[in-house]
Amino acid sequence: MLPPATFHILLALAEEDRHGYAIIQDVAMRTGGELKLSAGTLYRSIQRMLEQGLIVETRDRPAPEDDDERRRYYRITPLGTTTAKAEARRLSQLMKMARAAGFAPRRA
Repeated sequence: MLPPATFHILLALAEEDRHGYAIIQDVAMRTGGELKLSAGTLYRSIQRMLEQGLIVETRDRPAPEDDDERRRYYRITPLGTTTAKAEARRLSQLMKMARAAGFAPRRA
């Protein structure tokens, strides 16, 4: 089971490399503002994810006019992708159980 912040960070990195603030923005947009990662939560999570091999810091940079040299960019690793897929399967199974118990609406 992944912490929610970790899963959301992996989702944010699934499509493209992002820097920290872009991750925060993506998570807020993806959740309709329901989840707002603080900088502290984000960077503690990123540090742990780097140690676990779920993400890497990439040296690839956007064009200089679109960049700030202080930014660090992160990329999901194959292990991170496998881990996110496993978490998505776990959450899907959990929703099936919740529906069966009457705790979640049935699919239309």
